[in-house]
Amino acid sequence: MSIKDWPATERPREKLLAKGAQALTDAELLAIFLRTGVTGCSAVQLAQQLLSEFGSLRKLLAADLTQFCSAKGLGAAKFTQLQACLEMSKRYLAEVLKKGDALTSVAACREFLKAHLRDQPHEIFACLFLDNQHRVIEFAPLFYGTIDGASVYPRVVVEKCLAKQAAAVIFAHNHPSGIAEPSQADKAITERLKQALALVDIRVLDHFIVGDGEVLSFAEHGLL
Repeated sequence: MSIKDWPATERPREKLLAKGAQALTDAELLAIFLRTGVTGCSAVQLAQQLLSEFGSLRKLLAADLTQFCSAKGLGAAKFTQLQACLEMSKRYLAEVLKKGDALTSVAACREFLKAHLRDQPHEIFACLFLDNQHRVIEFAPLFYGTIDGASVYPRVVVEKCLAKQAAAVIFAHNHPSGIAEPSQADKAITERLKQALALVDIRVLDHFIVGDGEVLSFAEHGLL
């Protein structure tokens, strides 16, 4: 049966318009992106098959061109559309934390960091530079590591903060393992950075660890 023959309340597009995107399942959202199914398979059924094949919506979105195009009903055109959607999402979140705005939403900060760091295959240590009113100056990845870690140099961090004329900073790094638990090395480098920056009157407001589904805050866990 074609989706057009479904009751209006069950059609993904109509459901989205009536109840909002948050009311849709992963398969329904993916079906709207796919627009059409394949012979003998509606867009929703195709979406369900793809989610089963890849394991999750996130894994499908993170697939490279070869992996993506190997699946039934997908191709280079869909891949480019998807990459454009993902990039628009990142840019939207960047605008939420745009330069000159005061950082007042921890939730927005978490979503921004998750979008930029969660699916990276290797560890990245990044800084969010802020002025004396906690307005965003810039977000910048500073150190790149292996799947096990990144070498972070306090002198470089201090130099970058001074160059950006930052009065405060938020650190963030991802754990490719997916587990957002601070290691002893994470705690040690955070303390070293905090002490080094205190010498030039720059405050460390937080350090976020981006895992698979969780973003852990040092400040919220009393680790700063």
